[in-house]
Amino acid sequence: MLASGRGSNLAALLEARARGELPVEFVLVGSDKASAPALRLAEAAGIPTLALDPRSYPDRRAFDVDLFARLKASGAEWLVLAGFMRVLDGEALRPWVGRIINIHPSLLPKYRGLHTHRRALEACDAEHGASVHFVTAELDGGPVIAQACLPIEPGDDEERLAQRLLPLEHRLLPAVLRLLAEGRLQWDGRAPRFDGELLVAPLRLGDHGLQPQQRPAPAPSSP
Repeated sequence: MLASGRGSNLAALLEARARGELPVEFVLVGSDKASAPALRLAEAAGIPTLALDPRSYPDRRAFDVDLFARLKASGAEWLVLAGFMRVLDGEALRPWVGRIINIHPSLLPKYRGLHTHRRALEACDAEHGASVHFVTAELDGGPVIAQACLPIEPGDDEERLAQRLLPLEHRLLPAVLRLLAEGRLQWDGRAPRFDGELLVAPLRLGDHGLQPQQRPAPAPSSP
């Protein structure tokens, strides 16, 4: 797992594992900030950590090449990005495509990049949410696996909207990772598949976990 900040999604994953809901082993938590609280959380859980300073590399690609070499050496099979605030070099991540997921605080393809809560409010959207997607070289542009939605309320500002969304993020990411661990969600080299079928629309988080979206009924044929 890579994180640049507090690691609240890492905490949610650890709690899900402690409840027996997430059959995974965390082999490394890395960050581009040595002071990131996510690293302290990992250390407390007995997970090896890695902190690399981007300023000590000649350019972004050199940093990413070293980072991914260290991830490979850790034995990691999957990589989870949760608040990792760096754009990754496309060539460096290419061998990992199909094995990297990211959680992003918007209903992709809306609002790639930063300030997603502000942008949703400024657009007067009726709903907001979070997405988990496979990572590709395109910023926040890989195939979306699953989403969690909530209505935007009249009293919402950026901070309140972010706080209301966070509990959904903490349910969404463990649910997706569990599907990957169980083999129900797979990457076929081009697109995600769920239970063997091409995932034509993101799974939605509901009261009973992740569910496929209902397809509209076909229009009746003309006589």
